[in-house]
Amino acid sequence: MRKVNHFGIPTTVPQPGETYAEGLKVWLTDFTQSKNRIEFLRFELDTWMPELLQKVAHVAYEIPDLDAELKGAKVIVEPMDCGDKFIAFIEEEGIPVELMCYKK
Repeated sequence: MRKVNHFGIPTTVPQPGETYAEGLKVWLTDFTQSKNRIEFLRFELDTWMPELLQKVAHVAYEIPDLDAELKGAKVIVEPMDCGDKFIAFIEEEGIPVELMCYKK
């Protein structure tokens, strides 16, 4: 079952408190510090991240089984190990969807 975790909104304007994710070439805000659980993403021009993710807001879900969610899905960013969780992005209904599977 999916549980909403946060919403990601692309921007071209620097945001207070953003940090740089060098491997992704994107500036991010901490959604846990937002009362509306919003993560702003400001991409570098040479980022490898898909254009859809750079231009369209995404919803992020916590899920129990990443492999099961990826079966038959249109994967736009392959799974990545992010320390305490694995994440991947898929496209559904024309928008990017982030899948987050926390390590136990």
